[in-house]
Parts: sequence; structure tokens; C-alpha cells
Amino acid sequence: MRDKKTVFYSSLAVSLVLISIGIFAPKQLEHFSNSSLSFIYNNLGWFILGSVFIFFAFCIYIGISKFGHIRLGDDDDRPEYRTATWIGMLFSASIGISLVFWGVAEPVSYYISPPFGTGYSEESAKTAMQFVFLHWGVSAWACYAVVGVSLAFFQFRKKLPASLSSVFYPLVGDKIRGTFGKSIDVIVILSIVIGIATSLGFGTLQVNSGMNYLWNVPIGISTQAIIIIVVSIIYVASTVSGLQGAMKHLSNLNMFLAFALLGLVFFFGPTQMVLKILFQGIGDYAQNFIGMSFRTEPYGDGSWISSWTLFYFGWWIAWAPLVGSFVARISKGRTIKQFMFGAIFIPVLGSFTWFSVMGGSAITFIQNAGATALATAVESDVTSALFKFFEYLPMSVFLSILAMVLVIVFFITSANSAVFVLGMISENGNPNPSHLTKIVWGVIIAAISVVLIMTGGLAGLQSALVATAIPIAVLMLFMCYSTFIGLREEAAIISGREAKEKAELTKPEKPEEMKKELAILAEVEETKKEPAILAKVDETREKEMVVMNK
Repeated sequence: MRDKKTVFYSSLAVSLVLISIGIFAPKQLEHFSNSSLSFIYNNLGWFILGSVFIFFAFCIYIGISKFGHIRLGDDDDRPEYRTATWIGMLFSASIGISLVFWGVAEPVSYYISPPFGTGYSEESAKTAMQFVFLHWGVSAWACYAVVGVSLAFFQFRKKLPASLSSVFYPLVGDKIRGTFGKSIDVIVILSIVIGIATSLGFGTLQVNSGMNYLWNVPIGISTQAIIIIVVSIIYVASTVSGLQGAMKHLSNLNMFLAFALLGLVFFFGPTQMVLKILFQGIGDYAQNFIGMSFRTEPYGDGSWISSWTLFYFGWWIAWAPLVGSFVARISKGRTIKQFMFGAIFIPVLGSFTWFSVMGGSAITFIQNAGATALATAVESDVTSALFKFFEYLPMSVFLSILAMVLVIVFFITSANSAVFVLGMISENGNPNPSHLTKIVWGVIIAAISVVLIMTGGLAGLQSALVATAIPIAVLMLFMCYSTFIGLREEAAIISGREAKEKAELTKPEKPEEMKKELAILAEVEETKKEPAILAKVDETREKEMVVMNK
């Protein structure tokens, strides 16, 4: 496996084989994936929940410990992107499109069918926001942050290739450049390809649904194929332009559109209720975080936890290699403390605010305004839930169009990051992959999405992606240990360097240098005496002249 193209060709071949199964045997794939998921949830759900909590604890520890001052790069490196742009790119590469898709549908779903208690009640409304915050809170972002900080440390601080195999250097040494490292890279590429293909497919379905709702565009395979082709041309072109080009500007556009939509809904909607829901939700989440994070329902059937919490946590783990790799690429120059604060807590506050405004307003309309049609839309077709929600607000058509544009832009930026990361890993960690590699992956992902929509294999592939959460979680646990070893060694190097510099400043001078210093001081002292000696000589001469004159 010494050929530089080994990772690219191997991952491409395996991806096409597995995707072909989804194309030619979609029902069988879906059955196998669902069976695998059922086995995992029934037997290894505790492992998924425990792993996610360990990732969060690890992130907090290295952020507030002595490791927090270590910079992801050289000591004189500074962040490549300003904080606002960096945060925008975090959202764009990860859950931005999902926030738009689930902002209304998920809280309403929990309100209708809560994990415990009765639906359509005050208690179910509180429970709904509480579990939404769990699924989109620090647990999700910690999965991304673990991969991001680990890869950024070894890539920018230790100067290793920009591939996840580099993270295991403290454990296996130079084997990261051999079969072991390339096998890890192939697994990572496989999870990224499956993840972005399913995301692109489901995103297309939502866009098509929105266009049908707004302009009566027919829902069908031909329309969806056109959407994928157009969007693919845009995201491939923007990816080729590089991080400093269209990708950065699209991320900034994302944040502007998101804030605009959020502000309008907040202003037109039940503003006071939204603020109360936000504060109540944060309080309930903080109070019950530990209990919810380990909730397995061993005395019940556990179907709700399996369908929602375990699925989400598995999804975040499966997406961690993709999002984490991209986050690492844009985080050079930040300290670990800055990285953790920015990559976990700031996005979480943004997610909480989004769900409080969108989902909280929707629940309020259903509970207080009798918006039963909105509840029915969520139960029957989640892709149209957002647009049904806008019917209860002024300027509903404008809000729907704004949401459509936001979905498409998030759509493009998510694919951007995926293609860029695939290019980096395919070229053995090249931080600036070639245009050809990025174009190839962009075309393949688009083609896979179209075929899967045509054959109905999306659901099975989505379940298959979550099933990969177990091996990826194992890799991430070893990643935490390896990163801890690397950080500990780096902290020792920094401490040793600082101690040496302090010793250089305080150590006594050498004898030769001391003799030179004493000689210089003596000359200075003699120079200081000369004016006094000359003054005495002048005084003596004056006295002699006086005597002679007498």
C-alpha cells in the first residue's frame, strides 16, 4: 500500500461496491441495516451513550486543563479566519441544513409523542424542548470537537499529514504511513461518502417538497435529479475555488440568511413565549443532562430512545470524521481552550436559540391557537412542516422563499466540506487537494444520490451509516487516548523549554565574562576619577604661581 493513490482507489472501489448493493438490492440493504441497528440498540446502546459522554468529558478536560494553552500550530501562529467566519463555517459544514429541516418537525414530534407522559400537554411541551436540547446540545458537538482538535493538533503542531490516521501516531508510530494508517483512511472515506450521499438525497427531497408547496413544481425523480445536478455543479465549482474563495463567502451568506430568518420569525411570532421557552429549556437541560445522557429505559421497550436518542448519537458519531476533519482544517492558530469554547458552546447556544424560535413557536401555535393542521403535517410529511408553520406568520411566502434559499446554500456548503475532506484524505493528508480529485468525488456523490433516490435505497443507506457508529466510536476512544499522550508529551516539551529559558536568564555568568565586566567597571571608575585629579593638579599649580610672584 505504498502507492500514493492507494487510499483513493481502494475507498472508491469499496464505496461503489456498497452503494451498488443499495442500488440493486435496496430492500435487502434496508432489512439488513435495520436488523443491525436493532441489534446495536438492544445490545450496545449503552456503549453509544457512554462513548458520547466520554467525548464530552474529554473535551472539557483538555480545554480547562494545562493543555488548554497549547496552540493548534506553532507558537506564533494565529487564527486563519476571524471568529464570526469560523463559527459560520462550523454550522455550514455540519448541522446547518439539519437545523432548518428539523427546526419545527422535531419539537412538534416530541410534543405529540413524548418519551413519557401524554402528548399534547404542558408536560410534553417541556419534555420536547428538553430532549431536543439533548440531541442537538454539547453531546453532538463534542463528537465533532474530539476529531477536530485531535487532527488539528497532530497536523499543525506535530506537522503530520492531514488524515485521521495521523492521530494514532503516539500509539503506532510510523505505521500510520503503512497499511494500518491507510485502512483507517479508507474506513473514514467510506463513512463520509455514505453520509454525504444520504444527506444530499434527503436534502433534495426537502427542496423538491418546498418547491412543490410554493410553486406547484411536481414531486418526482426527474425534478429531484435536476436539483441534484444543479446543486452539484455549484458545490463542485465553489469547492474548486478553495476555502478562501466561495466557501468562505457562502458560509458568511449562510449566517446572514439564518439570522434574517430567525429574526423575522422571532419578531412576528410569540416573542415572549420564545424567550420563556429558551430559558426554561436551558434550565431543564442543565438540570437533567446526566440522567438524559444515560437514559436507556431498561424496564420498558426502549423504542423511543432507540428511534431518537440512540439514532441521533449514532448519527453524530458517524458524521464526526467528516465534520471533525473540516473543522480541523479551518482551526489552525487557535489554542485548545479557544477551540473548545468556540466549537462546542457557541454553536450549542445557536442551536438552542433556533429550536426555541422555530419549534417553540410551532408548539405554542398548536397548544394555544389550535394549529392542528401543523401537527398533522409533521405526522404525515416532515419535509413540508416548515412551510406549513410559516402559514401562521405574516409574510409567509417571503419566509418560505428565504427558507428555501437558506436550505440550498446550506446544502451546497455541506457538500463543499465533504468533497474537500475527501480530497484531503484521498491524497494522503494533502491540506490543499487537487481540483481533479475534488471534482471526481463531487460527481460520484451526485451520481450515487440520484441513483439511490430512483431505487429507494436512501433509507437503508442512512441506517447503514448509523450502524458504522460502533467501529467509529471505538476509533474515537483510542483517538482520545492517543491525543492525551501527545498533549502530555507536548506539555512536557513546553515546560522544559520554559525552564531552560528561565535558567538562561538567571544563571551566573562565566569567569571570563566576569573578568571582562570587572575590567570595564574599573575603567569606568578611573574615568570618573580623572576630573578630580585634574582639578587637584590645577589647584597646586595656582598655589605655586602665587608663591613665585611674591
